[in-house]
Amino acid sequence: MPQVLFWIFAVLTLAFAGGVVFFRSPVSSAMSLVMAFVGLAALFVTLDAFFIGVVQVLVYAGAVMVLFLFIIMLLDLRADQRRPVKFASWAGGGIVVGGFMAVLSQVISSLPALQQTKPELANPAVNDVAQVGFALFHNFNLPFQVIGVLLLVSIVGVVVLSRKELK
Repeated sequence: MPQVLFWIFAVLTLAFAGGVVFFRSPVSSAMSLVMAFVGLAALFVTLDAFFIGVVQVLVYAGAVMVLFLFIIMLLDLRADQRRPVKFASWAGGGIVVGGFMAVLSQVISSLPALQQTKPELANPAVNDVAQVGFALFHNFNLPFQVIGVLLLVSIVGVVVLSRKELK
């Protein structure tokens, strides 16, 4: 059953990722990206990586996408005008995608790891969350502070760029 769920979530994640590319509205694309992040978190959960799945939802689907939607709303982006479709562009893109998928399927089918079963956890009593938290907040405190300042500067930049001048 977990393998069936993995493939269901993989297909859903790819469908929502395609929605990010094909939707015309920036808000619809951002919401589709949120769902792609949630599907990716579900994939991590099916692989018994619960902490990474939770962090995926909290950080990416939560904080980062709220920031993206905030920026989209501040910039007041509208949907693009439809342009005429050129057959040569679609044909060339289809050939490239088809070739990539053929090579990718050949590489994936030749992997010996596909025939192996997943090993059991070595020591399930070890608290991975505490170890990850200790490593992040003791060894990588400075990068967290730098990322916080970078996000603050980006928010201030968006507010300055979206400000309308008074006449």
